Amino acid sequence: MSACFRYIVNDVKAAIDFYTAHLGFKLEMHPAPPFAEISRGDMHLYLSQPNPRGGGGAPMPSGEQQAPGGWNRIHLTVDDLDGMVERLKLAGCGFRNEIIQGTGGKQILLEDPSGNLIELFEPNTPAYRAPGSGTKTAGGR
Repeated sequence: MSACFRYIVNDVKAAIDFYTAHLGFKLEMHPAPPFAEISRGDMHLYLSQPNPRGGGGAPMPSGEQQAPGGWNRIHLTVDDLDGMVERLKLAGCGFRNEIIQGTGGKQILLEDPSGNLIELFEPNTPAYRAPGSGTKTAGGR
């Protein structure tokens, strides 16, 4: 089963370019200017611009407009975080922090062109199991 996420973005075309050029996403569809679907493995990311006419970027019943940014994020495991960060910085990409070392590995928060976050993570050990890659125990736990 694939996981699907939606990011509200200011410019769908700029987001497509960013995710496909820098993070290995593939364009699945871009049927209209305010919407696209991209994927990386089993993860699908829906990109929606705020849109007064409806769809995933429609205003809330209160009238509040959806907006990009915040602290929620997708998490991508990478093999060489230092090298990837260097390449992304040379390409003009922005980060919210510097690389930090945690218990399981090192990570950094990359911003897409609209300020949505992508957590890039390099595990400490080759024994690291990415979410969804392990075997479930009895009872699905």
